[in-house]
Formats: sequence, C-alpha cells, structure tokens
Amino acid sequence: MGRISGIFGAGGEVRVRPLGRFPQRFRELRRIYLGEARQPAQVLHRRIYRSGNQDGVVMRLDVVSSREAARERIGEYVYVPEGEAIPLPEGEYFVHQIVGLSVRTVSGAPLGTVREVLQTGSNDVYLVKGPHGEVLLPATREVLKEIDLEAGTITVQLLPGLVEGLE
Repeated sequence: MGRISGIFGAGGEVRVRPLGRFPQRFRELRRIYLGEARQPAQVLHRRIYRSGNQDGVVMRLDVVSSREAARERIGEYVYVPEGEAIPLPEGEYFVHQIVGLSVRTVSGAPLGTVREVLQTGSNDVYLVKGPHGEVLLPATREVLKEIDLEAGTITVQLLPGLVEGLE
C-alpha cells in the first residue's frame, strides 16, 4: 500500500509514499502491517499532503514512539490484508504481487527476480537482479508480455540494447 520514505517531527511520525493511485485510502485505515515481518500497528493519526505532483501521508503509529524508531523503519513497506485492499482493474497488480517474481525473456533466458518496483511519473519500473546484474524494466505493454502470479513468473520482451547480448 505504501513505503515509509522518511520521518516527520521529533515524536516518531513517519512519512509514507503511497504505492498506487488511491492515497485517499489511507484516510480509512485503523490498522496496518509493517515490513516483511508484517508487524501489526495501530494508526493513531494520519494526514495526507501534496508535495509537488506527488501525494504523501504522515502517520503516527502505536509501535513507533521516537524519531530514532521512525528512522529505523525507513524503506519498510506498509501492508493491509488483501481482503481490505481496493480491487484493481484486470491486468493491474499490487507491488507485493510483483516483488519476488522470476523474470524470463520471451526466448526463455533468465533475467532474475523482481526486487523492487520503482514508481515513476509515467510507468512503474521493475528492478530485477540476476545473472546480468541489475536490470531496470519499464512496466509497459511493450515489455511485459505475461504476468503469471500462480507460476510466479513474468515474461518480457526486452527493448534493444537493454541487456547486452539479449534481445
């Protein structure tokens, strides 16, 4: 749902960068889960703000009580139970569904595993780590040919010159 991007103030509030198109969803949250361990946290206070052309959320959580504790959370993802998530249109996926998928080219060459989804202004970019090092794949129809959540795979058509020796 989001990623902790920084701290706010001296009391342990965190800045959260929403992932997805529904930052207003944060207004309704009472309980979230933090990090890969999915630590439960009660939302004590939240407010949405706009900085430039990007929305953000400042949150006070019951499990983060100091500036130092907030700093330690930077980079952690914010989750909600999938049953409480806003349904996505066909062909769209949550970040947590994409991270960890295995990536191969249409010819079957392995590229690695999606480690992170970077949100840019125009389209997401998948950071893939594997035998060719780090590869940045634009999440566009031109590149993404198939996402199979059950198989845990993404099949891609590489753009010319993206990975040396592969096309």
